[in-house]
Amino acid sequence: MDTGCFTAAQRISCHAMNADLFKPTPERGPQQSSAPVKTNRNKPEQTKPELAQVVTDSKTGRSYSKGKLLGKGGFARCYEMTDLSNNKMYAVKVIPQSRVSKPHQREKITNEIELHKTLSHKHVVKFSHHFEDQENIYIFLELCSRKSLAHIWKARHTLTEPEVRYYLRQIISGLKYLHSRGILHRDLKLGNFFVNENMELRLGDFGLAAKLETVEQRKKTICGTPNYLAPEVLNRQGHGTESDVWSLGCVMYTLMCGSPPFETLDLKETYKCIKEVRYNLPSSLSPAAQKLISGILQKNPSDRLALDQILNHEFFTKGFTPDKLPPSSCVMVPELHPPSPAKKFFTKMAKSFFGKKKAKVEKIPCEEKDDKDISKLVSGIVKCSINRQISYKTVGPNEVPSPVGQLVSSVPLEPTPAEEESRKSISRSFKGTTASSSEPCEDVLLTPAAVSEAAVKVLNSCLATMPAATRNPPCLSRPQSFLWVTKWVDYSNKYGFGYQLSNQSIGVLFNEGTRLSLCDQRKTVHYCLPNNKHFTFPANALPEQLRSQKQIVELMANYMEQNLMEGGDLHCEDQVSGCPPLLLQWVKTDLALVMLFNNGTLQVNFYADHTKIILCKSSDDSYLLTYISRERVSYTYLLSMLNEMGCTSELRHRLRYVAQLLQQYADA
Repeated sequence: MDTGCFTAAQRISCHAMNADLFKPTPERGPQQSSAPVKTNRNKPEQTKPELAQVVTDSKTGRSYSKGKLLGKGGFARCYEMTDLSNNKMYAVKVIPQSRVSKPHQREKITNEIELHKTLSHKHVVKFSHHFEDQENIYIFLELCSRKSLAHIWKARHTLTEPEVRYYLRQIISGLKYLHSRGILHRDLKLGNFFVNENMELRLGDFGLAAKLETVEQRKKTICGTPNYLAPEVLNRQGHGTESDVWSLGCVMYTLMCGSPPFETLDLKETYKCIKEVRYNLPSSLSPAAQKLISGILQKNPSDRLALDQILNHEFFTKGFTPDKLPPSSCVMVPELHPPSPAKKFFTKMAKSFFGKKKAKVEKIPCEEKDDKDISKLVSGIVKCSINRQISYKTVGPNEVPSPVGQLVSSVPLEPTPAEEESRKSISRSFKGTTASSSEPCEDVLLTPAAVSEAAVKVLNSCLATMPAATRNPPCLSRPQSFLWVTKWVDYSNKYGFGYQLSNQSIGVLFNEGTRLSLCDQRKTVHYCLPNNKHFTFPANALPEQLRSQKQIVELMANYMEQNLMEGGDLHCEDQVSGCPPLLLQWVKTDLALVMLFNNGTLQVNFYADHTKIILCKSSDDSYLLTYISRERVSYTYLLSMLNEMGCTSELRHRLRYVAQLLQQYADA
């Protein structure tokens, strides 16, 4: 449970209402409470027993390895856990048996489990299963790797109106589902809106959820988060669907204004403000946002806007809502561009450049235009590259992934007339300006399919004859230096995919298929056309056509430098001269990021535990396999040694997953 939205005084009062809800934590903001905290000197503070590293379900025999702590409250803790039989990751709510020793406490947990397991909706956290042992009760839930809106709000303080619309639409979708089933959430707040890897919102934590009753039978208990409580709840008139709507209005206000609408230094004063509906609407809010908040925060529940009325409000109908937010929006303001009147034209042009059907040359108005016009056109294309990006469903323990969306051909794609003309046009312009200042690199013949097929061949060969083992073979003490991706950022909603190599070079695979890399401490620029023609320039003598792309690469480089950790302890000892390895293809599955490079290197980053697999060739053409553990410690092995001596199930399972994924790719 996240308590960062309350003042210290409010959290103390929460304990008085429900001792199981919250645990005091150091105050986030400048607000302080003068209220003394009462302590019981007769009872020594009890230290909670540490959760075992591995817990086992006695009924199924499945064992789970404990990962990092995701959150905690006075009542339960939430850990990341991995099923050791298939490496599936969960968010696991762990409740000590000592906290459910009384019948009403046990009933509360049972009700939460029974209610949650009946729910199935895109915007509700998925319930998986539960079990208990002598120490704890374990509730296994969908893991949302980007934590919650509370974490995003703390990093950003305020969100833009398009972002707020994006999240509110998803919250309302989940809330309508609950209300249609006669369920009240009763604790809507930022910390209970979880965000997954794909920036999709999930409504969670049903510890206070209850069935909707008639007015006479409604529960009169004051429960929930103080800043988000509705007036009728404080007046003990009971909870209805309108109470959840009130909390939704408080959430909207908090996201847009930076603090809850009724927050004060004193809890009693906060309650008084709520009962009197006394709050300020900043002038910085748009008129539509002010009207919507006012329509939600009405004292009389019957006067409040219903969920459908909220969605039909001008705040939504006349405002731009993005289809998706970039992950970078978790920590920084995203660049969002609403559709323009020329959207249809650009969509048509995008299809002619990158669609399945070949466009007729005479009907393409931009063929005769210069490179700058082409650059403007392709820079706005979303989620589209000359390599036809692919994605896969999650691989279960006994299934091979099925391809989703457009697949990459195993041979180079035949270009459309527009593609070919744009490439020739760009190439022509470079010939005139770079003959003396650039050195074209040797054309690269490897395709993503070729890299994939080679990798799957050696991995399947290794796995087929690898003996069973409980430990990994000795790793190389001084492995040959090679380049790998230490940081990455997916900005393909607008520009492309950026990455940092271990020699500090920065590269971007742009959506339209070109690649630009900054090397030698950003003094040298390498540029590659979609047809694999390479050019090298001094950074201070870059052609005009490439300067905007260079700025985008620098933007991503600065973001990675300021916000991302290095992916492991494996560093590049030698400075590699010449053209850097270029990213041919990046593929995101539900479990991992796969990257294929034109030097034959394959790298797979697993999201949940940050482990990594890197397969590359050494100077004598033998294969090296590097495994970077969740502690970011690297181990490099000769693949032939793994084949001869075997490896741990942890590494073997990851190799099998990668082989299955690549096999499906090669078969496509």
